[in-house]
Amino acid sequence: MSRTDEENPGVQAGRSRDSSMDVEKLGRQRPEVFKSIWAELGFGFSVFCSMLMAEFFVSGFHVILPPLAEELDIPAASQTWPSSVFSLITGAMLLPMGRLSDMYGGYIVFNGGLLWFMLWALIAGFSKNYMMLIFCRALQGFGPAAYLPGGVMLMGKFYRPGPRKNLIFALYGAFAPLGFFFGIFVAGLTAEYLDWRWYFWIGTIVFAVVSSVSLLAVPFDLHDRNTADIPMDWWGVGTIVPGLLLVVYSLTDSSHAPQGWATPYIIVTLILGVMFLASAWYVETHKARVPLLPADLFAPKGMNRLLAVLFMAFGTFGLFLFYSSFYMELVLHRSPLITAVWYIPMCVGGLIIGTVGGFTLHFLPGRVLLFISSLANAITMLLFALMPESPNYWAWVFPAMVCCTIGIDITFTVSNIFLTTNMPSHRQGLAGALINSVLFLGISFFLGIADIAVAETANLGLRKSYKVAFWLAFGVASIPLLLIPFIRIGSAKSELTMDERQRLENPPSSEGEPESEREAETQPQPQDLKT
Repeated sequence: MSRTDEENPGVQAGRSRDSSMDVEKLGRQRPEVFKSIWAELGFGFSVFCSMLMAEFFVSGFHVILPPLAEELDIPAASQTWPSSVFSLITGAMLLPMGRLSDMYGGYIVFNGGLLWFMLWALIAGFSKNYMMLIFCRALQGFGPAAYLPGGVMLMGKFYRPGPRKNLIFALYGAFAPLGFFFGIFVAGLTAEYLDWRWYFWIGTIVFAVVSSVSLLAVPFDLHDRNTADIPMDWWGVGTIVPGLLLVVYSLTDSSHAPQGWATPYIIVTLILGVMFLASAWYVETHKARVPLLPADLFAPKGMNRLLAVLFMAFGTFGLFLFYSSFYMELVLHRSPLITAVWYIPMCVGGLIIGTVGGFTLHFLPGRVLLFISSLANAITMLLFALMPESPNYWAWVFPAMVCCTIGIDITFTVSNIFLTTNMPSHRQGLAGALINSVLFLGISFFLGIADIAVAETANLGLRKSYKVAFWLAFGVASIPLLLIPFIRIGSAKSELTMDERQRLENPPSSEGEPESEREAETQPQPQDLKT
């Protein structure tokens, strides 16, 4: 998925000189970094399960929250914090962790994130009071903030553009709904037959297995990095992180505050957050030598529209996951286990789409795939918004689950492949951080908006107030259908990597030139997002 259909003469000449390279064949071969198919399978298992466990600790926690809140005596006004603080920390720390991946390589950051998450999942199971639980959930958030961009970086760096990379990223995305189902299923079992603490301990056991395989199977890439080339942008960290934390907090907590938006601490945190983000824009564009978000990242025509589409697509996905589970349990009066069973089509569909899509993505333009996924998202929300009081599962819930997995899996796969393919190797961590930042912030933002809408319509009753959330999600899901025709993304075919294209366009004038000094010269010039 490169950015241009017609290459400049320099690239064409370079390719003719490099005619011995069979790009199509390379796009299908196992990367040289994996010495055997077993090494590649171990790598895939580690990366796929890291995505699965990130979703596991989001979806399942909502199921165990009622018995947990009762045992730890969590006040009603504080019951949203154990859930929201995890996503809040993860979303705010993704960009700094992505930079660490670019600085020190994906192996250290990816495995460090897995081990950190495992440690605090274990400790969370021993929580004696709700303050300890909230503390553990907050520290857990640093785990996926590290290993999610680290995992995307490793896949983007090891796999060339082509069918094999398409399959890997498609399966990676498919493990998100699988993890969502796994979390609800395990949480339902532990809440009904064991103790809520076993939810954390079972997750710890899975993490121990994944971490053990990852430490052995993931190629060690520290020797590929030069920490002097890519410094940490402390100006960006000091402004972006607190800005995101404060803004997202004000949005998510406003509906639970004593006076809503009129509550003084909500107003203060929102104003401070906006001020920090405004400062971040200034320091990133005027002060930072190597900013966390380089300006040329947004220079290509259509990039901002693409990020807006992803922001809304991921946001509606978060709304569906959150409100559909509560709707089925509280409005349709289904048990947690039955609710988990109802999500099975989403999980099975995700695996099927991931497998089939991995072999077919190079045949269809990315714009067509994004339109199909956005249409499926809108249909999902519409089905729940129009759902009758006693719905037939096969007529309403089943098609909604199928459309949901079509929507999120295709969107996630196309965006990951496109951004990693169009980033040089020293920006793969940034690519992973950017995608996951848009995902987490989109979910947090629209959950905050929906929470306000549901709270304002609580007098209508639970069913009708949840319907408001689904209609809001339908409206948000429909907007990308208007934007996608103006985004040009081609098919995910086999082609040169970004590093190879840059070397052909800008031959190095001298050997050993520091990467940080070359970066501005080697970045692609503004052009359309197309193949």
